[in-house]
Amino acid sequence: MNNIAHPLLNTTQHIHWYWLSAALLGVLAWLSLSSGAVGWDWKMPILWLLPESMTSDVQPLHISVVTQIRLPRLVLAILIGAVLASSGAATQALCRNPLADPSLMGITGGAAMAAVAIIALSAKVSFIHEAMVTPAAFIGAISVTALIHKVASHQGQVQITTLLLAGVAINAMAMAVIGLFSFFADDSALRLMTYWQMGSLGGASWSAMQYGAPLIIVSIGALFVRRKKINALMLGELEARHLGINVTKLKTEIVIIVALGVGGAVALAGMIGFVGLLVPHVARLLVGPDLRRMLPLSMLLGCVLMLIADWISRLVVAPSELPIGIVTALFGSPFFVYQLLKQKRGQHA
Repeated sequence: MNNIAHPLLNTTQHIHWYWLSAALLGVLAWLSLSSGAVGWDWKMPILWLLPESMTSDVQPLHISVVTQIRLPRLVLAILIGAVLASSGAATQALCRNPLADPSLMGITGGAAMAAVAIIALSAKVSFIHEAMVTPAAFIGAISVTALIHKVASHQGQVQITTLLLAGVAINAMAMAVIGLFSFFADDSALRLMTYWQMGSLGGASWSAMQYGAPLIIVSIGALFVRRKKINALMLGELEARHLGINVTKLKTEIVIIVALGVGGAVALAGMIGFVGLLVPHVARLLVGPDLRRMLPLSMLLGCVLMLIADWISRLVVAPSELPIGIVTALFGSPFFVYQLLKQKRGQHA
């Protein structure tokens, strides 16, 4: 398969795409805070800032809905979108191929498998409790990432076919383990496991985010400050070494940082696939493959995609809620098939 094109360092900055993405994100955030099960009101996001004369007909419950339900959900969607998109971009740079993605590589499945194991065992083993879900998801993600990279590496190069096949195997194993735990789990644990498998933002709350959100923020920040080094890695390991970069250390850091972010994302929202595959590709089309431009735009577009998917998940089957992992899969699966066909045509051209 063809590798990602080398970064074009002299391409004109496409600053308007950042402004457009940020404006769209702002509009979607306002809509997300303004609408929900209790109805639509454009004033909802700023009720606490308006004069009392404009909010005399507003019940205190409505303000609580915004601050305690909608706002945490909005923040979680933004964090999940940014970390999955940036992790996808970093993974593609590490593998030097646009088909690499944390969910396809089994990283998401590994994190979910570990999280589900903790959920199932917490009801049966006294010294295991649900507070361990986040660290377990991180351990599962980093273990799978290290295994995948080891299996797919040959003479310093990552073989994308081997990487995808290993990802398929690990995802199958993860589903089997989750199914095994589901078979023995009680009803309450089984409902939580279903939540992990399909992905959802419905459980967003300030208290739930206090463990996973710091991991996500650290991951996003760490990838952002390393974007220039990761950009050099896309030129090739030999070229990166000539630029004074410790390639082995950088690759290890990428593995740990991606696992950190994906583990935190899975711990908070379950398995949400294809964001890391779809978003970096769109950003690459808009501003080129240079990670100094593409990574920040990927983060913005990841947030936009998650808010759109969240809107769809809440509206399609209202007043119920469609799991957001299903929505992103419906977006991402056709795109993945398109990418495979495009790669195939490129090989035969």
